[in-house]
Amino acid sequence: MEEGQSPVRVTIFGEEYSIRSDKGEEYTVACAQHVDDLIQEAHVRARVPEPHKAAILAAMQITDQMFRTRAASQAQARMLSERLAGLRARVDAALGQGAAATVEQGSLTD
Repeated sequence: MEEGQSPVRVTIFGEEYSIRSDKGEEYTVACAQHVDDLIQEAHVRARVPEPHKAAILAAMQITDQMFRTRAASQAQARMLSERLAGLRARVDAALGQGAAATVEQGSLTD
């Protein structure tokens, strides 16, 4: 974070906060808006009048989103790793066959 960086003012569930972040104003505001949206949704849809309980429900939803995204990312990384291993095996096999063919051709022409 840079020295003298101005804090970003955001409003979450009617409360104003001053947040310092090295991610930039646009990103910080977007994060705060996401949190506010989920708290508002818990407050209205789930009919949770207490702000702290609505915030806890929003935190649970955000955590669920994070866990699902993490699991999907890990599954994709495993799939890519398996595909890469398969491609390496194919390249190694092709290079091995090419080397054998070169040796055979060399012995035929000698």
